[in-house]
Amino acid sequence: MTTLVRLIVMLGMFVVIPLGVALIDGGGVARVRRVWPVAAAVGAVALWLPRGPLATGCAAVYAAATLALAAQAPRRLARTRSLAPSEIAVLTALATPAIAGTALVAERAGYRLFGFDLDILALTVPHFHFAGFAAALIAGLVCRGSGGGRAGRPAALSVPVGTMLVLAGYFIDDWAELAGALVLTAGMWLVGLLTWRDLRAAGPDRTTRALLGCSAVVVVATMLLALSWALGEATGLPHPSLAWMAATHGLGNALGFALCAILAQRRLRTAPPRRPALAPTLKERLA
Repeated sequence: MTTLVRLIVMLGMFVVIPLGVALIDGGGVARVRRVWPVAAAVGAVALWLPRGPLATGCAAVYAAATLALAAQAPRRLARTRSLAPSEIAVLTALATPAIAGTALVAERAGYRLFGFDLDILALTVPHFHFAGFAAALIAGLVCRGSGGGRAGRPAALSVPVGTMLVLAGYFIDDWAELAGALVLTAGMWLVGLLTWRDLRAAGPDRTTRALLGCSAVVVVATMLLALSWALGEATGLPHPSLAWMAATHGLGNALGFALCAILAQRRLRTAPPRRPALAPTLKERLA
């Protein structure tokens, strides 16, 4: 696991998931969030230790927290009884960090889970922090913020569907992974379009609009890189290396898309409601 990948994972552990979970309602989610910093700290230690029992034990602590978060998905579904597209995206966000946590335990143990190379397991960890948790959560929030509609509902659905297809592609073949990348890319581009067209235009202040605009623009480029890599893997055409993908697609998704989008969503949630413009007084009309 390279230094860059470790740092990206730590950004997910310490910043993206805690800030994102704070945007999800529910008492059980709040309890997980309270213990998350401790689990993230132990999980971060696992990233820097050499593979072995100690690193595996630390990774298992973090994996337990991700499983506790995933357990909130069926509880939330039982409470809301909603399968609206935006809600499906939020349920996906709750569940996917557990995939990252499981992959982290296997990679730190040096165990080829399901026969996957350790390098693939190492990259699965950031993938399901960002393409799993962050992308699905943001898709659901953008769908709600834009009022749903013809673009909002497909955007909210295609991100979790694409993420799961990419995961399935790991077990099937490169062509199945390419199909998942196509669906995920289409969904992320729809999220970017809605963010730029609807949310950014109605942003309450310049900083929020800048964060929304950055996330909308960056996701177009990063998903194009992901698509080129999946196409190259399936067809044998020249494509970026995994190291290059981590430095471009991975870093761009983490900082430019996920972090900016979640910070913007937090600002949107805490922004005071806009007051309608007051009608001019008689004196102002006569002036």
